[in-house]
Amino acid sequence: MKKATKALNNRYYQARFQAAQSDPNFESRESAADIIGIDRTRLARIELGNVIPYADEVLAMAKAYHAPELCYNFCADECPIGRLTMKEVEINSFDRLSLKILGSLNDIESLRASIINISKDGRVDISELDEFKKILSSLDDISTNAKALQLWAEKNIE
Repeated sequence: MKKATKALNNRYYQARFQAAQSDPNFESRESAADIIGIDRTRLARIELGNVIPYADEVLAMAKAYHAPELCYNFCADECPIGRLTMKEVEINSFDRLSLKILGSLNDIESLRASIINISKDGRVDISELDEFKKILSSLDDISTNAKALQLWAEKNIE
């Protein structure tokens, strides 16, 4: 499959390109659009970044391309609620994801001790605010890395 240079950095094009490595039906937009159930020109406009896909189109692409990260990242980037509550995740290789998880869990014991120390009086005092923000940041990293590993598993195991 020849790479489309204008769409190279588009996640939907990249997912179709990846799917085409194992299924030649995804090599052309025409056949991919038929499988997904959308118009070929609409798929082209999505892959070129000219339009934002509808949620049901993303769901169809994610299912057809076996790319669950499309749904998650659509919610993180396009949904007004998701943009406030989610971070986009990047699915790397298993070994890279494992190292990220281990790195984010590296200080779990000190994180646990900090949470216990801060919560013993039932509130977060002004003097504890910086430490509490660090805890939240660490938990956010753990959550993001765990989601990336979960999506990797959905894509590669299930």
